Amino acid sequence: MVARTWRGWTRREDADAYVAYLEQTGMPAYRSTPGNLGAWILRHDEEARTEFVTLTFWESLDAIRGFAGEDVERAVFYAEDDRFLVQREETVTHWQVA
Repeated sequence: MVARTWRGWTRREDADAYVAYLEQTGMPAYRSTPGNLGAWILRHDEEARTEFVTLTFWESLDAIRGFAGEDVERAVFYAEDDRFLVQREETVTHWQVA
């Protein structure tokens, strides 16, 4: 099993709207991809902004390719991400689940 994480930050006042946006875009895309074993949004409020981590579990890197394309290290973004994100990682981290 492989875990995949990505991090991004919004202004704190946009955090709730960003969660709603993720639930309409990325989360359904993750969850509907064959080989996805679960997808979660982690949220941490800071002073002026909120950090988000998407945490997904997959059967294999091949399953991740079904979601992310051939370059599994690149993050996947959606049309309105620029509206919400003040900072973001362009790549993801993959973890082997022990």
